[in-house]
Parts: sequence; structure tokens; C-alpha cells
Amino acid sequence: MKKLITYISFIILASFGLYSCDLFDVTNPYVTEDRFINSPQAAAIWMNGLKRQSSLTVGTVVEFTELVSDNYFNNYTQSSKVFDFPEINYFDIDVRRVQTSIHLLLETARFGLEKVLPNDPEATAIQEAECIFIMGYAHLLAAELFVAMPESPNGQVLTPTEHLDRAIQYFTQAQGKYTAANDQLICDLALARANHSKGDRQAARNAAARVTATNPSLLKQVFYGTQSGPSNNFQNAIFSGTINQFAPLPRLDFLDPKYFNLTSVIVDDQKPISILKAEEAFLILAEAALSEGNIAEAKSNLSRLITEVIAIRPVTQLDDSRETRNGGNRNDYPLSAVAVRFDSSSPWISGLVLDRQAGKINAYSVSGTHVTVSDIEEASSVDELLYLTYLIRQEVFFAEGRRMTDLGIRFPISELEFNNNSNVNESHLVTQLPTFIPLDLEMDDFSVDPNSGIVTIRHDMNKVLIANKQSNLVIPFF
Repeated sequence: MKKLITYISFIILASFGLYSCDLFDVTNPYVTEDRFINSPQAAAIWMNGLKRQSSLTVGTVVEFTELVSDNYFNNYTQSSKVFDFPEINYFDIDVRRVQTSIHLLLETARFGLEKVLPNDPEATAIQEAECIFIMGYAHLLAAELFVAMPESPNGQVLTPTEHLDRAIQYFTQAQGKYTAANDQLICDLALARANHSKGDRQAARNAAARVTATNPSLLKQVFYGTQSGPSNNFQNAIFSGTINQFAPLPRLDFLDPKYFNLTSVIVDDQKPISILKAEEAFLILAEAALSEGNIAEAKSNLSRLITEVIAIRPVTQLDDSRETRNGGNRNDYPLSAVAVRFDSSSPWISGLVLDRQAGKINAYSVSGTHVTVSDIEEASSVDELLYLTYLIRQEVFFAEGRRMTDLGIRFPISELEFNNNSNVNESHLVTQLPTFIPLDLEMDDFSVDPNSGIVTIRHDMNKVLIANKQSNLVIPFF
């Protein structure tokens, strides 16, 4: 009999035959599967656990993928010290952690849908829709982050495209079961994202247009900091902890911290992480228009994004005077309001590196960007606007675990899965790392002029993306 532990807001699958079960160190032989699924309020308890697992999975994804990308540098923490290079190996325990978290989310939702809800007379259609939606979201993460991943414990290995097809199937199914208009629109937003990743321009455009026409402030988040819920570990790494663990690329300094506490009781003041937001719909529509050479339509969508969406997202005045970038791996992070160049051929830009000792700063807990409507209007070519589109994508999705995918990087399947699943072969152990990705920490590198203090970023990775837009690993509509 499979055994499991259930508490309110806390649930662990202890023995699902899951490859990653060695990570679970708590079991309860007295709570069996049959006893649980026939207990009162089983569905409600399980759904609390599913919400908790969603938060845990997103937190894991954000921590490790942000390090892989050019968004953050590991300046101290015991988190991965090689992902920054980027060096990604199938035997790395952090690869396994990310894969584990996604698989656990998928199996928690699947078990709820197939076992718990059908046996609880109090289960609701909304709970069913939520399980289906989360299954779609888990498949979406698998597609975006891994070269391949099994569909179930010891199951057949699916390619990213096959995972996207599963995600699209589940999002469509969930949309038909939700009754609230915003829940249905969230499914549209998820469908737009999945079809964008798949390169299906028309399907992505149709779904994105429904969002922008109906609710341009649409937002779905996972939450942290309840008494029984998990902590936002990324918030601890960038703000709450005594050591400044993760340091942002200096041109992104103004967006850090995205997650912060305003009270001294940190456990009760944890910021949520956005997993779907209307900003993406506008960006997808802009990219679709540019892929067809329609500059005017792209400008319209990007301008609307700035004036109708980002402009109304919350901005918090925050005392961040404790921030000294004192991690230790490099000690030349700028601490005063100096200009920054995106690479050696770019102009100097002020206002992106902040002086946190001069007073409170603006903190953008959902979305922020330094790109203006004037910047958009002044752009005259497809490549110039595509560059702005991906610059805005980077800034809007900063600290949300999305940048690694935009860079075309994917994790391999973990060694533990390879050793225990005969469907995994050696081709699945190879990291997807485009040849245009700089190595040896260069994505995070910058120099500081000793006289002026001006910061020059070594590589403008958005320029690199546009120069390689024909690659099938990035910018799906080109």
C-alpha cells in the first residue's frame, strides 16, 4: 500500500514509486492511501497541499534558473556555484532538485484528480479544474526547462514539444471546467505562453488577444509565508537574509529586490511570485507582429503594455540601505548611482544603478521596466523593436525564472532518473546550451571605470539573441 502524509497546507507523497522519493525523509505508516482518500475533507486538504507544492516548485525553479541566466550572479550563497558559468551537468544535484520539484507537482495534481477528488463527495468542479490546470503547468515547466522529461514515474520520456502538447490539452480542458471569467482567461494566458514556446504563432496570438482585450491586468501568483506554508527562499537570498547572496547584473539593479519584507516578522511578510501575467500577452502579440514585419502593430502592443499594464502595477517605496552586495565572490558591484553601458558599444544610461543610501527606492513586486513609450516610437526597424521586446521580457520577468528559457538553455535529465528509468538514454543527459551563450561567467561579467565609476556590461545578451533570432532555440516566431 502506498503511504502518504497529509497535514493542512502540507503534503508529501512518501512512496509513489517516484524516482525522487529519496528526498522525502518523513513517513507515517499509519496514514495509508485508502485511509486518507476516504477521510472527511480529503479533497480540501489535498488542494491545500497542491497549492503548497506549487509554491515550492516555483521557488525551486526561480532560484536555480535565475542563476543560470544573466539576471543574477551567485555572490555568496551555498546554492549552485557552477550554474553561473553556465556549467550544467546531468549529475548535478541541483538539476535533480529542479526535475524533482516539477515531477512532484505533476504527480500531486494527478493523484488529486484521479484518486482524491473522485472519492470525496464534497469535491468541487473548481478543484477538478485546478488539478487539471496544475498538471498543464507542470508539463509547461518541463517543456521550457528540460531537454526531455518522463511523463510519469519511470514513464516514457517526452520531448519539449510533446510536453507542450500535453500542457495545451490540460489548459484547454481546465478552461472548459472553470466558471469564473478570470480563471478562464488565465487558461488563455497559459495557452498563449505554451503556443508561443511551441512556435504556433496564430494559436498564441488568438489566446493572447483575448487576454489583452478583456483583462490587461490579469495576474496569477503562488504565495508564501502563511503559518503552514513555505517561505520564499528567493526573497531571503536577495533581501531578507543578512548576507546579500544573489547580486543582479548591474543594468538590472533597479529591479532588485522584487521580493521584500516591510515588517520585522519576516515569516508573515513574504511576497508572492507571479507565474502568469497579462504582460506576456502583449509581448507575444508584439513578437507575432514583428515576425510578419508589422512594425506599427508591434509598437501599439508595446506602448499599451507600458501605459496600460506596467504603469499600474504596484510600486513600493522601500528602505534598502542594508544592501551592500557584500557576498564576497566579487566586491566591485556599484553601490552609488552611476551610469551603465549594456556593452562596450552602447551609450551610457543613468537611473539603472541606484544609490540605496540616498533614501528609499522604488521596488516593483510584479513588473517594472526602464523602457519608455518614446523608446518604442523612436525604434524604426524590426530588429530594433525585437530587441526592445526581449529587453522588456527580461525586465518584466526578472526574478521569475523565465530568462533561462529565453536564452535557449535547457537542463538535461538527472542522473538518478537515468539510473532508474530504462526509457532514458544518453542523449537525454546532454544540456541544451546554444553556441552563442558566453561561457566562463561572461554573461554576468562587467567592468568598472576606476575614474568615473561607469559600469560596462561585457555582453548585451539581448543583442546576442536578436543576432541569432533564426536559431530554432530562441525567439520562437522567427
